[in-house]
Amino acid sequence: MSEEIKLDHLVVQGAMYKTTLTPKFKHRKAWKAPNPNLIYSFIPGTVIDVLVKPGQKVKEGETLVLLEAMKMHNSIVMPFDGEVVKVNVQPKDSVSKKEPMIEIRPK
Repeated sequence: MSEEIKLDHLVVQGAMYKTTLTPKFKHRKAWKAPNPNLIYSFIPGTVIDVLVKPGQKVKEGETLVLLEAMKMHNSIVMPFDGEVVKVNVQPKDSVSKKEPMIEIRPK
């Protein structure tokens, strides 16, 4: 007597595969695309300084926030030209990973 293995369908880049899926995979949190107009913290830490204000125009590569994590200073930089809409952090704030720190509007 052999056990019948139930195969599930999995689609990867348009190709369909039949496979077994682990319970961990079946119950995983659904991936959600990050909002490109929000600057998120990439590591938990403490805000040292906020170098921008709402309404300020900023260029790609410009430092927005200084974040201390594991006794190192990390610069959070602007990914593209735009304008600061809202600042959600201030110096001495603790931030967790993936916390939205600054809202921006593309140029």
